[in-house]
Amino acid sequence: MATATMIGSRAQAAAIPEAPIMREAKMQPPLHPSSGPDYNPVATLNGWTLPFRMNGDWKEFHLLAEPVVREMAPGMMANLWGYNGQSPGPTIEAVEGDKVRIFVTNHLPEPTTVHWHGMAIVNGMDGVLGLTQPGIPPGKTFVYEFTLPRSGTFMYHPHSDEMIQMAMGMMGFFVVHPRDPNFRRVDRDYVFLMSSYLIEPGSYTPKVNEMLDFNLWTFNSRVFPGIDPVIAGLGDKLRIRFGNLTMTNHPIHIHGTSFHVSGTDGGWVDEKAWWPEVTVDCAVGQMRAIEFTADNPGDWAMHCHKAHHTMNAMGHKVRTYIGVDMKKTAKAIAKIAPGYMPMGSTGMSEMADMEMPLPDNTLPMMTGDGQFGSIEMGGMFTVVKIRPGLAKDDYKDPGPYHNPPGTVAHEWQGDAPPEPPGDAPPEPPKAMKAPKHGAELRVVDPRRSRRTARD
Repeated sequence: MATATMIGSRAQAAAIPEAPIMREAKMQPPLHPSSGPDYNPVATLNGWTLPFRMNGDWKEFHLLAEPVVREMAPGMMANLWGYNGQSPGPTIEAVEGDKVRIFVTNHLPEPTTVHWHGMAIVNGMDGVLGLTQPGIPPGKTFVYEFTLPRSGTFMYHPHSDEMIQMAMGMMGFFVVHPRDPNFRRVDRDYVFLMSSYLIEPGSYTPKVNEMLDFNLWTFNSRVFPGIDPVIAGLGDKLRIRFGNLTMTNHPIHIHGTSFHVSGTDGGWVDEKAWWPEVTVDCAVGQMRAIEFTADNPGDWAMHCHKAHHTMNAMGHKVRTYIGVDMKKTAKAIAKIAPGYMPMGSTGMSEMADMEMPLPDNTLPMMTGDGQFGSIEMGGMFTVVKIRPGLAKDDYKDPGPYHNPPGTVAHEWQGDAPPEPPGDAPPEPPKAMKAPKHGAELRVVDPRRSRRTARD
């Protein structure tokens, strides 16, 4: 029976390919194939693709499971677990029908495995601790060998101490391209995984024994304004693939266009069954691929539509003061805490414009600058930037979009705007008057007998 096996002898270990390491948090250029069938490689937001080597007819990769330090956005670092220097780990790309050999070396302080999520491969390579294989002990290397049965969108993650290892950021994307390079070919193909963390202000390591109260919602373990933009040339056919390894669902919404859901981790959706959307929900453990033509130039928001997932380091126990006059209260508090500033009586927008001291290694809840001021976002938010004249492999941020004259919303400077058409607005309801006679209320002592109460 095929099973993941440990590399034992020194001679075998010498044959293991090098495990490349990447520490940079910016997206690396897509890795075009140097041999074998042609395909259009994917671009991993704030990530990279794992190189491979050919050994006969096997494609060989090397994953290194290890503690990593991930910059979640400029100004905040997190102590996570990942692969090859990053969380999430590098994207693995191969072609339908390929024979892949994946070495996994464990530099964690506990055993681990790798599960190839969504792939119908031989049972002994499925990566479930105790069920299909023993754990990979610290310091040891195991090898997984299997043939890729179909193309599609997949991911990898441990099936070992999942509450800890996945909560610490151990995950990665696995893209299997079609054998036919013209099947579902697009001009630009982006990937990212969604994960969530509870990292208290001033700390660096997630609280892993948490299921509900997360304060950092991420694309590829990055939060806005640290998430790379999605760049597309005007007229490009664009595919965006994403997977969800958080504890809740995420409705992903893109402005300025509609798209079709073209694939899941279960396979490609027949084009006759495509359905149009502007928001698509992605449940826990699911993956989605969406496609559209980038025919509307501009800077278009892409984000989770759960509002608290587009904020950073939220204080879930902060009281609401909207509409409350805090002047008297502020004076009293300032006597005890000099420098106290009341906020929130007119909403939270003012926080995005203030430069306030924060604890070390903490991000503002609402932040990010645009050409018109603060964007007031965080978390699972980025921008799809569509521009004319971009070269095929140009993924550089083109800067803010230059709107044609007269096409930006602006303050009205003319006469008072006309009254809206239709009937006059109804009179506001009058205050209700108290009835002339109050209602009679009988109070019964429950300690009295039932008969006495009925009387």
